[in-house]
Amino acid sequence: MTGSMYAAIAGLRTHMQKLNVIGNNIANVNTYGYKSGRAVFETSLYTSIRGGSNGTATVGGTNPSQIGYGSALGSVDVDMSTSNFALTGKSTDCMIDGDGFFLVGNKELCLNFDATDATSYKSLTLSRVGDFDFKADGYLTDRHGSVVYGFMCTGIGPDGKTPIVSDQLVPLRLPKMETKYMSEDGTVLDPVKDADKIWEGTDKKELKDGVKEVKSAVYATTEKANDAAGGAGGAGGGTITGTGEYTGLLRDGTDSAGNDLPYAKLDSITIDGTTGKITGIMKDSLEQVTIGYIAIGSVTNPNGVTQISNTYYQANEGSGDLNITMLGGVASQVYNAANKENYEPLDATKGAPKPDGIKNTDASRLDDPTKAVDATEILSAGTTSLITNGLEASKTDLANEIAEMITTQRGYQANTRIVTVTDQMLEELVNMKR
Repeated sequence: MTGSMYAAIAGLRTHMQKLNVIGNNIANVNTYGYKSGRAVFETSLYTSIRGGSNGTATVGGTNPSQIGYGSALGSVDVDMSTSNFALTGKSTDCMIDGDGFFLVGNKELCLNFDATDATSYKSLTLSRVGDFDFKADGYLTDRHGSVVYGFMCTGIGPDGKTPIVSDQLVPLRLPKMETKYMSEDGTVLDPVKDADKIWEGTDKKELKDGVKEVKSAVYATTEKANDAAGGAGGAGGGTITGTGEYTGLLRDGTDSAGNDLPYAKLDSITIDGTTGKITGIMKDSLEQVTIGYIAIGSVTNPNGVTQISNTYYQANEGSGDLNITMLGGVASQVYNAANKENYEPLDATKGAPKPDGIKNTDASRLDDPTKAVDATEILSAGTTSLITNGLEASKTDLANEIAEMITTQRGYQANTRIVTVTDQMLEELVNMKR
């Protein structure tokens, strides 16, 4: 009889654990990106009263006789498949339609990456909730302030429209904004060398007749030729003329006069659902700007990721390798170790790369040229795409959870009856001696 008591107690424990899973699912019925759990029971240890036999020449076989000791919680599985789309109407909200995760973290994680080791990216946090915004510091972040990782646009090709894209995984941010001064004949005037040709007087408040002020986006870049042309300080963006003269943004975010450049003010920021390309329109010049491409993390076993707080995940043991991918097949157009033959290196004597696709300029770090690493192997995300203007709804099926709650309650009640009946039987046994 004590065996039945132990079995019932084990049943009570496992049903309570299942109720915890159900309660968590119901509590997150309106949580964006939540993936519901499922409690799986398994039988506990068995005691054999009699073993089985295959039979002899005279008698037939017998089955084994065993008594179980209740149930145990075998696992809590998570369903990582895509949920429904919840419309929000916000242009920078996006949902992953298919496998994969957004990659978020702090601004310093990129310094610790080893591009030759797929496990080195596991320091990044995974998310299925694409509630993104460009915050005051110019970085694309989620609701908790974690920066979103991707591939930055480092410039525009000679055709004026083909983006040049780095293959280095870095936090996405807005480009800087540069003010240029042009004479009537279209000559670009230097604010330091040509100050007397740009402004009336020394207070630099009034432009001379015929001088136009033009605001344009200046991209961060990693071009080695730009570094050489920029002098000892090293250049980090802008353009190189045919003679190798550098004009534009320095790596520390200042112009040639040492002035800190502000982030570009963009309007109508949109995310392309097919490629993850982020674009916007400059408010000052109506210039269309390509900011970069959102990266998607792909693990070997999506159901094996570890859940942490705030609807985040980690690619720990059980999930396999974490690979960095791009949407829409554009990964094959970005320079990487397997695509060198499709890359025209930038040289100060040759000019910019040929505009036959989005290209990376170099494998050096965007943030610090002294921390260069090998080029990242960027894979394709396959059929995965983004759905914009909305987020992924909770995976909780409320009707199913209520049905599971009822059956769990009945199972718990039945186990309490076993405890009650066993107690009554033990009482009768004791009373029989009197």
